[in-house]
Amino acid sequence: MATTTEPVGVLVRRWRERRHRSQLDVALAANLSTRHLSCIETGRAVPSRSMIERLCDELEVPLRERNVLHLAAGFAPFHPERALTDLGAARDAVEAVLTGHEPSPALAVNVRWELLTANRSATAFFAGLPKALLTPPVNVLRATLHPDGLARRIRNLERWRAQVLRRVRRQLARTAAEGLAELLEELESYPVSADGGGENGQGGQRGQDDIAVPLLLSSEHGDLAFLYTTTVFGSPRDVTLDEIAVETFFPADAATAEVLRGMADGHAVTP
Repeated sequence: MATTTEPVGVLVRRWRERRHRSQLDVALAANLSTRHLSCIETGRAVPSRSMIERLCDELEVPLRERNVLHLAAGFAPFHPERALTDLGAARDAVEAVLTGHEPSPALAVNVRWELLTANRSATAFFAGLPKALLTPPVNVLRATLHPDGLARRIRNLERWRAQVLRRVRRQLARTAAEGLAELLEELESYPVSADGGGENGQGGQRGQDDIAVPLLLSSEHGDLAFLYTTTVFGSPRDVTLDEIAVETFFPADAATAEVLRGMADGHAVTP
């Protein structure tokens, strides 16, 4: 659980400024006076639990950080944080998506991109990586972009790396999650090969580039191409559930689909 010694008003103002919202705009949307909001931000008034939630709803504050605001106001944390195994139907839903997505890769990560669970196809992609990259908690982006990780096999490394870094920057701006800034700095420090990981060769010339940036991987079965989607839970009230994202990868061409079918049939063991 994140903690703070800062007053709740300072935190409210920081989230309002992070969202680029004026006091008037937020006050009107949260159904309170601008004067009241100003008093909260300057410490002349302490918001109630319900007021904290109203302001956080309006400012789209993640549940983990909402608990920090509640603590700063002198209240106990409002939102529970359970282990993934204790999420009941939500855990079942995650597993159903992962299993149902076979033979295509799918995995679930938290807000810091730490691996929570994965299907067999996704696990196969990380087979053979150095032990240091696979020591729990496994960070999926580190394992992907580290020079000793999947980066060696990514044919369009420069483009893929660029879009990954954009995602992390957006996530940091949206969530202010602890550890994300350090992860971003680490990922940005990783080198890119002189040819951009195939950017100027075949890796940058696949037809699917005109609809989305694919993940292009070399494999013993030839080049594989994937598009991906990200799924999150709607209206979460638990911190863990709020931070779960399910990443599902789809074949972007017929050759990749054929290799995945072979993996499912047992003809291709690893990608």
